[in-house]
Amino acid sequence: MSRRRNVSINFAIVGLIAVAASLALARVHPFGDAGLYAAKGADTSILSNSQVPPVVRAILVEKCADCHSLRTRTPFYGRLAPASWLLERDINRGRKAMNLSDWDSYSTDQQQTYAAKIAHETKSHEMPLPQYLLIHWNARVNNAEIRAFANWAHGAGGSSSGQADTQGGGGDPARGAALFEKRCTGCHSLTQNHQGPRLQGVYGRTSGSVADYSYSAALKKSNVVWDQSTLDKWLTDPDAFISGNEMDFLVSKAQERSDLIAFLKQASGK
Repeated sequence: MSRRRNVSINFAIVGLIAVAASLALARVHPFGDAGLYAAKGADTSILSNSQVPPVVRAILVEKCADCHSLRTRTPFYGRLAPASWLLERDINRGRKAMNLSDWDSYSTDQQQTYAAKIAHETKSHEMPLPQYLLIHWNARVNNAEIRAFANWAHGAGGSSSGQADTQGGGGDPARGAALFEKRCTGCHSLTQNHQGPRLQGVYGRTSGSVADYSYSAALKKSNVVWDQSTLDKWLTDPDAFISGNEMDFLVSKAQERSDLIAFLKQASGK
């Protein structure tokens, strides 16, 4: 009995030492200090002065803010290394990608781009991250919430009247290049596939034809040749033009569409 008692005591001592070491190591920040231990009051600031619809704001605060804002709610294991290190890594990456605490400082173009990315990444189940959902099941985004994000993204790209402009002047590729940089590069590149396919050569290309990109079934079957007319319809309202696609971004102003198309035409050597 005495021997068993001694073994139990030794295990208890080792356990206490391990916990103490873990608590101490959690104060080391190999991926940067995410402020997991900072005192936080009730969160009333995130998106409070924004034009984000209340239903969307509620989803963002509840399911996205832990990694994409300064108001992280730290779980108990966030005080233990190495779990704390992994948390800080993901949180710092999340804030760098998009910080909801800074939403009101983003330009309208940036907000529209982020809204489109949120809609796309939740629809494709890229966000929330799979490893996050393993523990935080309540962060899973359901179909109704995905639709709310999509409606928000389309509205964020709309004009103040809610209607798209139908007339624009001749397109300017230089203005289009600036628009592409500000509003499209969150999902697209000219030369590489990202969340969207590479767009160099898109003018004159058939929809769904980039061999190494995974398109939606709707886009693969559409057999649309991208030219001035079809690109204008696509950018005006992707869902109305090709139902069931995964594009969650639109350009309501006709002049901006003309400029973007002129840039894509030029980049395609046409």
